[in-house]
Amino acid sequence: MKKLAMVLALVCAGMTSGFAQTEEELKAQMGPKKDSIAAIQGRVDAIQAKIDALPGWKFGAFGTIGGSISGFNNWFSQGTPNNSAGNIGFTVNGYANLKEEKFFWRNAANVNLQWVKFDDEDDPTDDDSFKEATDVFNISSLYGWKLSEKFAISALAEYRTTILDNFNDPGYLDVGVGGTWTPIPDLVVVIHPLNYNFVFSNEDAIFESSTGAKVVADYTKKLGKVNLKSNLSLFQSYESADLSNWTWINSLGYTLFGKIGVGFEFGLRSNKQEALNFALNGPNPDPTATFDNIDNDLQSYWLLGLNYAF
Repeated sequence: MKKLAMVLALVCAGMTSGFAQTEEELKAQMGPKKDSIAAIQGRVDAIQAKIDALPGWKFGAFGTIGGSISGFNNWFSQGTPNNSAGNIGFTVNGYANLKEEKFFWRNAANVNLQWVKFDDEDDPTDDDSFKEATDVFNISSLYGWKLSEKFAISALAEYRTTILDNFNDPGYLDVGVGGTWTPIPDLVVVIHPLNYNFVFSNEDAIFESSTGAKVVADYTKKLGKVNLKSNLSLFQSYESADLSNWTWINSLGYTLFGKIGVGFEFGLRSNKQEALNFALNGPNPDPTATFDNIDNDLQSYWLLGLNYAF
């Protein structure tokens, strides 16, 4: 029996050693494979960069959709034990760019819409419909005549508004000329010292059009499974700082399988005219509000959800 036990112990030790050795060998083999995959991806990215540099039209888009629904029945630990709630939102970033030897034409759009709902089933007077929560609509068109590979004389038209609620009230249309700098293929910096900011609104006493300088910085990049876009649009009024505004929108999409992935977008904005309009005409109006005494709080939004790359 002792001899049999010793034999079994030796066999088990040998099997354990064999398994450990096999695992180490497999891990050792993974290193070169990973290096090979990285080298292949590098060659693919280099080929894609050459394709992107070719003249002609380039089209692309990616978007994010997020949502949830819930229902509670006799959930007495909360203030409204019987309720149903939900939210849904989506964002789309698209572009259509034409690149030629002597000129370029870049067109882009950003749409972000979101609705929320909360229905207290014990309150027959509450609003059980979906309400607009996020409402962003931006389109732009930039034409440039190249003086060199990195600098061009350019003209820009950019329009920003909301489309679910108060369409074009306010709406902003920037039209101007100046120069465009492209230090790298994925980054475009627009500097237009001659720009007119048209503002459309029913509140003429608050919203005012003016001349000023327009600055836009746009970075759009696709890195393997990652889609990245960051856009800063700034208007500096020559007439008054109260008429200046800026918006910064950032979008990120990561592909998990196929064209489905995870997407995230957040935006920041500063606009004193909108802040004054909200103070005077919002749910708690303050008739004493003026440009001089209002708090121009930073505006922001974000959306996280599933992503689809077109």
